Amino acid sequence: MEGSLGLLRIRVRRGTNLVVRDAVSSDPYVVITLRQQKVKTLVIKKNCNPVWNDEVTLSIKDPNDPIILTVFDKDTFTKDDQMGDAIIDIKPYIECMKMGLKDLPNGTKVDRVQPSRENCLADESCIIWNNGKMFQDMCLQLRNVKHGTVDIQIEWIDLPGRKAFQSEEYI
Repeated sequence: MEGSLGLLRIRVRRGTNLVVRDAVSSDPYVVITLRQQKVKTLVIKKNCNPVWNDEVTLSIKDPNDPIILTVFDKDTFTKDDQMGDAIIDIKPYIECMKMGLKDLPNGTKVDRVQPSRENCLADESCIIWNNGKMFQDMCLQLRNVKHGTVDIQIEWIDLPGRKAFQSEEYI
């Protein structure tokens, strides 16, 4: 974890209306990449509306590095087919972390992020305070494909003995 600011936990919840890549369905899984890190979810067989409810964790060194979510269709005898991709933009979430908020009531909406050309959001995304932590739920519109969305939630995890966004360098 040398040089890491902290960890980003990503809960990959579900996909909706994913494209068909096999005869009548797909066997989707998600790969999330950040620099040389690559993590993936389980494969859900024969389902274009999969529910993964998988958690993956990435070590964050630079919050400006792109985090790419790609959906694939698992194939047995050929290369897995791509089913679309999206950028996970954590910059608004990091800006909220820099506020140093504490002791907010559960369910407090800290910020709202609107879909734009700079992000892959399908809908408004809220950054919410719950149980002493900040979370952001996102519905990502997949690119390079006709249709499909993936719902995720992100959560920052500080490394032991270190609060990433309380130093002057990040404020």
